[in-house]
Amino acid sequence: MNHPKRSVRSRLATATAIGAAAIMALTSCGGSGGQEAAQQEFTGEYTGPPVELSYWNGFTGGDGPFMKKMVKEFNAEHENITVKSNTMQWADFYQRLPAAVTAGEGPDVGVMHLDQLATNAARNVIVPVDDLAESLELTADDFSEEVWNAGVYKDARYGIPLDVHSLAMYYNTEHFKKAGIKEAPTDAESFEAALKKLEAAGYETPFWMPAKWPSHLMNLSLLWQNGGDPYNGDEAKATFDSEAGVKALEWQRSMVEKGYSPGDVAIDSQYVAFKNGKTSITWDGIWQINDLKASGLPFEAAPVPTIGSEDAVWANSHNFFLPRQASPDADKTNAAKVFIAWMSENSDEWAGAGMIPARESVRTSGVLDGTFQQPIAERIDTMRFLPAIPGIGAVQAETLEVAVGNAVLGKEEPKNALTEAAKKASTLMEENEAQFGN
Repeated sequence: MNHPKRSVRSRLATATAIGAAAIMALTSCGGSGGQEAAQQEFTGEYTGPPVELSYWNGFTGGDGPFMKKMVKEFNAEHENITVKSNTMQWADFYQRLPAAVTAGEGPDVGVMHLDQLATNAARNVIVPVDDLAESLELTADDFSEEVWNAGVYKDARYGIPLDVHSLAMYYNTEHFKKAGIKEAPTDAESFEAALKKLEAAGYETPFWMPAKWPSHLMNLSLLWQNGGDPYNGDEAKATFDSEAGVKALEWQRSMVEKGYSPGDVAIDSQYVAFKNGKTSITWDGIWQINDLKASGLPFEAAPVPTIGSEDAVWANSHNFFLPRQASPDADKTNAAKVFIAWMSENSDEWAGAGMIPARESVRTSGVLDGTFQQPIAERIDTMRFLPAIPGIGAVQAETLEVAVGNAVLGKEEPKNALTEAAKKASTLMEENEAQFGN
């Protein structure tokens, strides 16, 4: 999966800053009527004249062919709706969308990451879809409560979840067999025991701890496992420097200090090393499943071990959204809702992309049986999502990611690194409150 990560993380932060100027214009034109038109009563079907919908997405990686197939099938089943996909890199997507909507040249429908919904909702780039959820009778009962609630900003729903995608633990089955490890580790004790056995079997550094992506996602997972929360949106305060956060980062650094990982793991190298059979275990997103399958590596996937006291792991979700329209077209709006409804109901196809369908009714249909993501999907209730706070992505890129990197590299003590980063993050969150008009 081509994710907004690694080398494009800085581009995303830049895109957020550049996009802010364009988004500001949207705040002042909130009374354009676009939102009201988008919220007209939805009957569940489209019987109007033929329409062509522009659909924006960022599925440029291994997940792309699966999305193209789904769009093709939708078009074949709907004579009066033609969906045209505009696929681009996620970093470009988030930079282009606000400006396009401001200029009246935005898409008719799109999909974005869950942690981007609040920012775009706050600036009127996207509009609520409560009526769509109600007409489809979608509730938290057919989703995990965490992912369903995460799509709400200021008491309005802005996204319909397509999937969930979390971190997972990948392990080399040949290495495990040689080391005499019969089961995937599930907690701190069994995880370190596995590392020691792998060392004894000749794998000197079996678990590389990255300084950058996805190290901050590992840190968030461990923080939640220790009972903490990274942010308090009500008070515009970063809380990732709590005891839970410090313990999480200390554990990450300990992987280097105990010799399980080299001291300076460059971005992407931990994944490449695992894919090439040089390391035994890695934590990465489930979007890597298809890439690992294609590599021929003997591997299995399992949930991230519970290093702390609670089962928890970082996750994100792709959500369908409706952009604000300067000149609303009722036919296109209803046709776009039909498209979203169909994609949600047929998300079993999306499992082929290595994702976990968000709807429980789809997940339990047998579509995940025998897949690598099946054991991860069984733990969907342990997945945690960032709170709906506008601008949170850029805040993380400038603060938490930097602190985690410095501590993993040994440049700063974990507590000091997180304390300074949290102060800066809280300041940025306060500035965002003023900027985003909260």
